[in-house]
Amino acid sequence: MDIVYMKKQGGDCVKKYIGILAVMLSLGFLLAACGDNNENGGEDGADGWVENVTILTGGENGVYFPLGVAMAEIMDENVDGVSATGVASGASVVNSNELNDGEAEFALVQNDIAYNAHQGEKMFEEVVDGFSGVFTIYPETIQIVTLADSGIQTVEDLEGKRVAVGDVGSGTEANAKQILEAHDITYDDISAEWMGFGDASTNLQDGNIDAAFVTAGTPTGSIQELAASTDIRIVSISSDKIDQLEEEYPYYTREELDENTYENFDATATTVAVQAMLVVRSDLPEDQVYELTKSIFENTEAMENAHERGKDLTIDTAQNGMSIDLHPGAEKYYNEQ
Repeated sequence: MDIVYMKKQGGDCVKKYIGILAVMLSLGFLLAACGDNNENGGEDGADGWVENVTILTGGENGVYFPLGVAMAEIMDENVDGVSATGVASGASVVNSNELNDGEAEFALVQNDIAYNAHQGEKMFEEVVDGFSGVFTIYPETIQIVTLADSGIQTVEDLEGKRVAVGDVGSGTEANAKQILEAHDITYDDISAEWMGFGDASTNLQDGNIDAAFVTAGTPTGSIQELAASTDIRIVSISSDKIDQLEEEYPYYTREELDENTYENFDATATTVAVQAMLVVRSDLPEDQVYELTKSIFENTEAMENAHERGKDLTIDTAQNGMSIDLHPGAEKYYNEQ
């Protein structure tokens, strides 16, 4: 009896072990399937949603940074299942490459840089098109800043001078090259210095450079700080050169700065501008981009509080200067308005 009982008990144990093993295998397949669902859409959200969203901005002294941080806070507070962060970066060209490589989910870029990336031209050696448009926000003015007593009156006067041309690979540097080339000036004709807005402002104040290219919405924080302590000049671009730039680069538009743009700036300046825009990784799910886009337009007051240029974001102008295809999620949102 005991032997028979032990054999029967042993058989039950085997059955139990087999049952447990089957359950574990089923769970394993289920987890693997869930992992496959997230592989193309992001980290750990349902239906491929990316939970940890990064927005690449620009230098901390520019306009991109406060606006990008504000957008991240809006997403974080108003969209369930999303934790968003705005981070400082090297701006447009760097942002385009990093977004294309999957290093972030959103980024602020200039419309000209986005266009060049998708074409694989100018500063891009190959097509960089892993991102789509969400909306344009405001004109970014190319400002050639110098001290009022520098003697620099025209772009041609930059020859032989120490000139900050922006961070390496930034949209500012791209604009600097194009404007200099329109005046038959190359880096060989100047002493080029690569630095962001904040460093350029400090170096202008200290006399380490003579002028700086700054592409940003006005008023730009770093220039405001400089103008608060010394008289400045924004160098104008002549009308014929603006016509030339607009013909060669259709994303440029003429921009006028008046005497109220900055403190200790008692003149006017004529220059060109591009558009600041928000772009998103193309492989983000349509419904996630829809919800994130919606959250921003329903909370624009946070953008306005972050920077004066936040007031420029409206549904009516969101596609002005859009130089690349919209993400389907953003397009869906606009079609419903």
